[in-house]
Amino acid sequence: MSLPNETLVAVLDGLPASVLADVARVSRRLNAVAERLLYSAISITDLLSGSSPVPARTLQCCRSILSRPHLVDTIKRLHIRWHGDFRSLSPHALAAACTNVGIALQTLVALEGLDIFLGPANLANVPHNPVHAIERILGSCALPSLRFCSLGAEWSKDVRPYTDILPAFLSTACRLTHLKLSDHHQPILALSHGALPALFYFRGSPYTAASLLPGRPVQYLALIGQDSDVSPENLRQIALTSAPLRSLDLSAMQVRPILLRHISIHLAAPLEILKVRLALRHTLHYALSGIALLAGLSSVLANFPHLLCFDLSPTEIDGGRQANLTEEASLCADWSRACPSLTRIVFPSGNQWRLAGDGSWVLSSSSF
Repeated sequence: MSLPNETLVAVLDGLPASVLADVARVSRRLNAVAERLLYSAISITDLLSGSSPVPARTLQCCRSILSRPHLVDTIKRLHIRWHGDFRSLSPHALAAACTNVGIALQTLVALEGLDIFLGPANLANVPHNPVHAIERILGSCALPSLRFCSLGAEWSKDVRPYTDILPAFLSTACRLTHLKLSDHHQPILALSHGALPALFYFRGSPYTAASLLPGRPVQYLALIGQDSDVSPENLRQIALTSAPLRSLDLSAMQVRPILLRHISIHLAAPLEILKVRLALRHTLHYALSGIALLAGLSSVLANFPHLLCFDLSPTEIDGGRQANLTEEASLCADWSRACPSLTRIVFPSGNQWRLAGDGSWVLSSSSF
């Protein structure tokens, strides 16, 4: 075969993994090219149960990585997902599996994207082992090329908390721009002052955000958990970013109007995008009264001097109720008078309205 490797990569790139695996068995040369494509982005999912108590696919992947040291500079993305019921699992087997994943991860010095969700692994109590399941993986790892990182496991109030292993690991990721921590709910993430100098996006609990954001250039923030956790004290800390916070995503929590008012006091000035899942069951009866009652948000929106987009699409409504375009158009006019910077509004119906050049609001897309 006279084709250069670059051409073969272009031909094979984009093929399904099952096809690439077949190609790799054709010849040594095709194996070398296909193998690099197969291992450039690895995605593994394991379903744990009493009959399958260990993440077999993950462990097989780790063995494959360790047996192919020539590929360590090829592997750029690693995605691991575990799911299952912790009550039927072996805590010691899961702890050993985490250790094995960590051994393989240590070799991936060129890794740019890491996404690990360990499902029930941290719920299974390992006696005399206070280390979080994620930290059993990260303990001896340093990934200086990492840009995107998502870590977590299923969470409850009585599970093992994170220790200083997590901040020690994050401190090695000097190029990290995107960070998601789905189960870190502790009041402090003890990072050194100069850690994560390039962090641009964060998704996690209000407590973690309040500890992490001060002094860092985070411009996009997504909060998880309960809206009662977003206290004025947390918001004051979140506001101390070194770059203006442009976007706030509250679609993962039920938001009451009092939280929007707190945000308007502490974070309003820099925000350009606000995405909210309103707790209508606490404040409005959408199906009975219509969205005209949302006009009450005008007084809050008046405190957002730079807001460009107000997105209410995550808000849950009665699925049988059709959108009232007249009411939506009226709200667009009311809100834009209160907040003249607005140019786009997305309603719970999914309808998107945009400000036209003549100052009128037009329906630009619809969910119906």
